[in-house]
Amino acid sequence: MRELALAVLTLALVACEKKSTVETPPAGDQKQAAKAGGAESDVILIGEVGSLTGSEAAFGISTRNGVDLAIEEANEAGGVKGKKLAVRVYDDQSKPEEAASAVTRLLTQDKVKLILGEVASSNSLAMAPKAQAAKVPMISPSSTNPTVTEVGDYIFRVCFIDPFQGYVMAKYAREELKFNTAAILKDVKSAYSVGLTEVFERKFTEMGGKVVGTEAYSKGDSDFRAQLTALKKLKPQGLYIPGYYNDVGAIAQQAEELGLKTVMMGGDGWDGPPLFELGGKAIEGSYVSNHYSAEDPSPIVQNFIKKYQERFKVVPDSLAALGYDSARVGIEAMKRAPSLDGPALREAIAATKEFPGVAGTITLNAKRDAEKPAVVLQVKDGKFHYVATVKP
Repeated sequence: MRELALAVLTLALVACEKKSTVETPPAGDQKQAAKAGGAESDVILIGEVGSLTGSEAAFGISTRNGVDLAIEEANEAGGVKGKKLAVRVYDDQSKPEEAASAVTRLLTQDKVKLILGEVASSNSLAMAPKAQAAKVPMISPSSTNPTVTEVGDYIFRVCFIDPFQGYVMAKYAREELKFNTAAILKDVKSAYSVGLTEVFERKFTEMGGKVVGTEAYSKGDSDFRAQLTALKKLKPQGLYIPGYYNDVGAIAQQAEELGLKTVMMGGDGWDGPPLFELGGKAIEGSYVSNHYSAEDPSPIVQNFIKKYQERFKVVPDSLAALGYDSARVGIEAMKRAPSLDGPALREAIAATKEFPGVAGTITLNAKRDAEKPAVVLQVKDGKFHYVATVKP
């Protein structure tokens, strides 16, 4: 019996390990959500794919919170076309292959009307072809690599793209920080990091600066000392690290250990509460390009922050703001669309102009990208502080 029990337990564990997605309870009424997706349903089901576990979990959790808040507000205001909204969320574990599996499940099994997600561009690129083929609109809150929306006309985003974000930090480094030299440390396995590297290097050089060296690492690495030692010899005034918060924190700590004296710079991938825990004092004085600042006094920003804090007990980061904005853009398009079939909803989303988002006013251009400004933030006293706005 012990052998049989052990065998059963082992099979159960293997089955758990092979499960490709983890479903979280849909926002809204649970009984209604269980019926959502059918032609006669009294609930409109939206799908979301996010990194709720794994190396980018902070991104996925913040985004999910923002989406949930938008869904709750819409339902309190009466829903859409006389129906309530629900969102079904699957965890992709911060892996592109899991993102592809999750979106397939949402499209074929759950029959969702709209896909929200992902944050990481590599994950969005794994999802986009499937949404495009199914003719179900997909809105990425914050995937900034240009190729995401190039997949097809059903793929949208509410964030700016890397060519603009890379330009913003190159411009700020040259014109405001007065840097003549910079170095780059990039993640070669990240479409986001590779894209930002290319733009920053080109723009910084065009503006008269010199990129004295570029080093690389791969997602999952934990020791960056060899790369940092090589960069230290070049004595760059600035070090551009277009990576995610989990890597940046370790890189900053190791750079400090090695005595690398430079000002670190990055993009919106730095934005996550773990950055300050992982980086500590080593990231003080760094600069990043980002989508919004919690210090913005505008009513739309401060009202969002108030509601988010009441609901989730923390100040929302840019990923939460963009998750909220992506859901609201989709919801407003649902209200305008003559029906909720794919082509009609796609047309309504594409018509989004001057939408008052928390992370900037959103106008979707012909490439389905958001045209909007960026902010530059500085890390000071363990927080991001606003220093500048750069417009397209």
